[in-house]
Amino acid sequence: MKSHLLSMLAVVAITPLFTQCTSASRKAAAAPSPAAPAAVTRSKAGKGREADLKPVATTSTHKAAGAKDDLEEYAVVEINDPLEKLNRGTFWLNDKLYLVIFRPISKGYETVLPKPLRKGIDNAFENVKFPVRFVNSLLQGKIKGAGLQTGKFVVDTVAGLGGMIRVSGHIDGLADLPDEDTGKTFARWGMGHGFYFVIPFLGPSSLRDGVGLVGDYAMNPVNWGIYWGGDHDWTLIPPSANTLRALPTQLGLYDDAKRDAVDAYIAIRSAYVQNRAAAVKK
Repeated sequence: MKSHLLSMLAVVAITPLFTQCTSASRKAAAAPSPAAPAAVTRSKAGKGREADLKPVATTSTHKAAGAKDDLEEYAVVEINDPLEKLNRGTFWLNDKLYLVIFRPISKGYETVLPKPLRKGIDNAFENVKFPVRFVNSLLQGKIKGAGLQTGKFVVDTVAGLGGMIRVSGHIDGLADLPDEDTGKTFARWGMGHGFYFVIPFLGPSSLRDGVGLVGDYAMNPVNWGIYWGGDHDWTLIPPSANTLRALPTQLGLYDDAKRDAVDAYIAIRSAYVQNRAAAVKK
């Protein structure tokens, strides 16, 4: 029983899909709405380059038997996807894992803990990610931003019971600070996405953001026990709890992105790329 529990904790602990790949900075530019299905068209520029979707004005109506007409209503924005076949297979596998493993866990978490308590836990885990935001603010040359991130952390930690209450949300200048991450820093330095790929368990990413993900994970204090804890089983608890607390929100974002999509794979990829582009501008 103990070994089975530890195995489950380990799986969740190394699954930062809901805490890293889809962090708050990547929620901007929300996923396609049901009124505008996430339809896409394949780019003619080359097999490895697919079209991400961006709705354009149209007066035609959706026809169930005319999906092709709907595909042509979206402007083409290309992204390099040379591993599409492999990515689609991984996307399918992840989708089933979310359904079979993570959704039941998420529902159980929502059932056991009331929403106010879940919100407090979310706030505390986001607060403790201060090193990620601070270091990347400095790396991007945002000296003032690094200072504001420090002030936000101090205020929420001291006056907000360790960050469970987001006191900074009521203070001008601290309320709407953008999230910072290593992938965003690379983008600010002029690095492009590189190729797109879907990571098992973790979900959508790119070469740039995948490397950035490693940096974010290493700088997040929640994960430090794994590196320094030796054989102590307790080191799996903080990162597992970090993933668990984010499941309801991130599964909701995932569902929104693929809802009514003609091609769910392209819809999720497009939402990811567009969200990242919006985050980099902040």
